This record gives sequence, C-alpha cells and structure tokens, in this order.
Amino acid sequence: MTLKCENCDYSFSFCTSEKVNKLHSINLAFVFGMRIIGKGHSAVKKLCFAINIDVPSKRAFGFLGKKLEFAASNVACNTMKEAALEIRSNETDTEFSQCGVSVDGTWQRRGYSSLNGCVSVISIESGKVLDVEFMSKVCRLCNSKNKKLNTIHNYAKHIGSSGATEPLGVYRIFERSVEMRKLQYVNFFGEGDSKGYASVKDIYGKNTVAKYECIGHIQKRVGIKLRKLKSKRKDLGGRGKLTDAFIDKLQNYCGIAIRDNVNNLQGMQRAVIAEFFHCCSKAKQQMHGPVGPDSWRKFQQAVSKDKIYIDKSKGLPPNLINIIKPTYMKLCDQNFLAKCLPGKTQNSNECFNGILWKFIPKDVFVSLTILRLGGYMAVIQFNKGFQGLIDILKHFGVTVGVLTLKGFSELDEIRKTDSKRHSLTVAKVARKK
Repeated sequence: MTLKCENCDYSFSFCTSEKVNKLHSINLAFVFGMRIIGKGHSAVKKLCFAINIDVPSKRAFGFLGKKLEFAASNVACNTMKEAALEIRSNETDTEFSQCGVSVDGTWQRRGYSSLNGCVSVISIESGKVLDVEFMSKVCRLCNSKNKKLNTIHNYAKHIGSSGATEPLGVYRIFERSVEMRKLQYVNFFGEGDSKGYASVKDIYGKNTVAKYECIGHIQKRVGIKLRKLKSKRKDLGGRGKLTDAFIDKLQNYCGIAIRDNVNNLQGMQRAVIAEFFHCCSKAKQQMHGPVGPDSWRKFQQAVSKDKIYIDKSKGLPPNLINIIKPTYMKLCDQNFLAKCLPGKTQNSNECFNGILWKFIPKDVFVSLTILRLGGYMAVIQFNKGFQGLIDILKHFGVTVGVLTLKGFSELDEIRKTDSKRHSLTVAKVARKK
C-alpha cells in the first residue's frame, strides 16, 4: 500500500502483510487457497475482476505454485513416513517389516488417452497412504525445439502408453519400499486384471508378493459375467428373467456372503452358492438354506418356528437357472474365492482418488508440478485431515490465523460426523435400496 501527500510529492509505501523468505504471506495464502478448491490462474482472474482488485501475473502465480509444491512434498513425505512407522514393529535402521497394501491407479481422463496419472499404495492395517507416484507424459520444455535444452532437461515422468502408467508406477513404489519406508509390501490387494501385480510379484524374490482380490471387484465380476452371458443369449432377457435388477441383487448377496465368512474358505463357498439358489427361489420353488432357527434366511427361520413365510420374490424359472448356473459356479471355485479370504477392499484407494481429483480438476489439463502439488495435498488431507494442510504454510514460517485454524478444524469435524453417519446400519441399508 502507498500513501501519497496531496500537497507535495512525498509518498510512503508499506506491506499490509508479513513477508517471509522474500514472499508475501497474503499472496502465498491466496495461491494456497485457490489450489485447495482446485482452481488455477484463470479462476483467479475472474475472482479478482469480481472483487475489484489487481490480478497477480501468471508468472508470479506459477512461481508461488512451485514453492507450494516443494513444501507440500516435504510435508506429505513426512506424513507417509509416519504412517510407515506405525506399521513397523522395529524401528532400527537395518531391519524392515512386512505388510499388506491396497494398490490402485487413477487417471485424469477416462480411457487410455490420459496424459496424467497417479498410483497410490495404502496400508491395509492403518488405512493411510504409504507412497504415491505421479506420472505425466507431457513436458513443454522436453518438447521444445531447443535441442540443447532437451539434452539437459528430463522432466516427463512417463514415456509410453497411458495403460502402462499403472504397472510402471507400482514397480517404482515397490522398488523403493525397503529403502524409503523400511517395508516390504508382501500382500497385494488389487483388481483381478491388475497389470501392476505382474510387474512386482518377484520384486523381493521369486513369488514373494501374494495377490488378493478386492471384494468389491469380486461383486463387480459377478455382474460382468452375467451381463455378458445375457448379451449372448437373447432368451435370458425380459420380464421375470435375468434382469439388471436381478443381477444387482446377486452381486449384493455375493458380497454379503463373502464378508460374513472372512477367513473361512469352505463356509464362504457354501454361502456364495446358497445365496445363488436363494435369489433364484420363489414361492412355488423354495431353495432356501441353511436350515434351522439360526439361519440367515427368513424362510428357514419361519419354518423352524412353525410360521408361514410369504415369499414375494419372483425368482427364476428352472430352465434359466440351468443356463446361468455353470457361469455362476465358475465364480464359486475355491481357488478363486481364496483370493478374497482376508475380506479387504480398495475403498481407501477410491476415497483417495476422490480427494485427489478435488484438488486437481479433471476437465482441465495440468502440468506435472500442479499434479504433484494437488497429489501431495491429497495425501496430507487423507492421512491427517484438513489441519494437516496447515503444515504447508508453517513450512514457510507463515503465521496461521485463528480463523484458518478454526475453519480447518471445523471441516475435519464435519468429515468425521459424516463418516459416522454413513457407517450406521440404517444408512447402509438405505444405500442398498
């Protein structure tokens, strides 16, 4: 701000905010706030025009973004190291621990044409992010016409197809796990068709990494197989037959059967097969099981108590059951079900992906610097909540205001309240309807 005298040429300039390491804290906080809501310089111009203030230059905005990216990387690395220390039973420098992780890759754009991607590894025990790898296929300096610059500059993190991003990112994370985290990721929880597992199954030695399935993907596979069968057989579709609603019902019951029989392979197989016949049964064709008052089927509970149970389900006719049964029974094989015995999911990875793409808009291409900044901020929020993001400003020595501390604390409380509400039995039942 500058004060000028009306009677003479005297003027006096001063800063309205503190200056830390040659950076104005208000400018740093402004860029920090815009990145929290996932907006860049274009949105900054619109905001400044609307509230009638000067627009910071694109160069200055980008410069502060790079500073924030460096600080966020330090804070995020510390949070991931703390998450690794929670798992390690012995904190000596020479030994390491073994653990299970859920692995998933995400892309900024759908399909196999995305230029930016991210691979995350989350601990099964603690549910916190242990490591991430951000990958981009584009760098303006690498693609410049200056040959001298191309030889000394190596910034693009991935050269190849977008589909190869995930296995390469997984390999890089597993390769540095012992050195950087003192951990060996010996249990790999991922998708059934994950190419990432093939790249790391022998990374600590031959067949040292075991593959497990996500329950959610098992359910999804049931639906995929049955819908594929339905598309081949036109006589399966129609009212009272293999409808999409019936397939969804089979998927849900399959997931329930698996979750109710964790670490019990034979019980899991029996339950998955029983739920198929339960869904296919109807009033004139009862195939409910198991029997007894402790049965999880209402029909058998009513029979054991000499009560009449009115079955309103439509079920399937016997000829359709015989057509569907071979396809479904392939999914009930013990070798297949053994992969989901621990009863774990990739929900944590999906949650992290959702947070990541809130910091980085999916509809606008971003550079690797912004991808890393948004990704590291997502790691911090996922592991430590909104209050963890304050450490980015503290890294510069900025004095954090009372309203900022109070507001971020309030956001964390809202998130905890929503999480508790979504975990209630009533909420879970409502989501299934």
